[in-house]
Amino acid sequence: MATKPLLADLVALYKAQAPGVQVQVESVGGVDAAKRVQAGETFDGVVLASDAIDKLTASGHVLAGSRADLVRSGVAVAVPAGQPVPDISTEAALKAAILAAPTLGYSTGPSGVQLAKQFEAWGIADTIAPRIVQAKPGVPVGSLVAQGEVALGFQQLSEMLGVQGITIVGGLPPAVEIITTFSGSVAATCSQPDAMRVLLAFWQSPACDGLKRQHGMAPT
Repeated sequence: MATKPLLADLVALYKAQAPGVQVQVESVGGVDAAKRVQAGETFDGVVLASDAIDKLTASGHVLAGSRADLVRSGVAVAVPAGQPVPDISTEAALKAAILAAPTLGYSTGPSGVQLAKQFEAWGIADTIAPRIVQAKPGVPVGSLVAQGEVALGFQQLSEMLGVQGITIVGGLPPAVEIITTFSGSVAATCSQPDAMRVLLAFWQSPACDGLKRQHGMAPT
């Protein structure tokens, strides 16, 4: 879901320079997307976190050698609009803010997995476990923050942008920042692999860099 708004704009940009080409994107939670590909559902291409693409390559569900890294996406922190903004400028400050928060929210995607590992590394996983609200696949953490279900929410910055009712505090401090590379690949079920490779190559090109930055991501 982190790439949903970006992909919509990337498709429009591609179609503008390739009239007549039809591109249809279906965006679902990453866990569900991988399961559907593994189940043999027919797709021409797949966009997921790079490690998920690598697993699909190993299992033969996407074509080896077709992985195209598209963007680097960082995790941001948000609180409900109008609430005090915590200090997250350093690792110690972020840890203190997490321990002080009555409820914490993150996703089932790659950012959530990495965040859970960080909690373990800090030795606070058991302490905060009762306060964690994990968003269901496809449900933005920002929406839970806006509704007051989560006091401190973590998700890809791209998914936080534009959500009403929240204040984006900022990204994680450098010492513990979580960066996910999202990649595209040609599905094993693709009927037009050459066309899919051309699309992915365009999405990797400098012509798309501006859009990527507008959506809170960085070109690879």
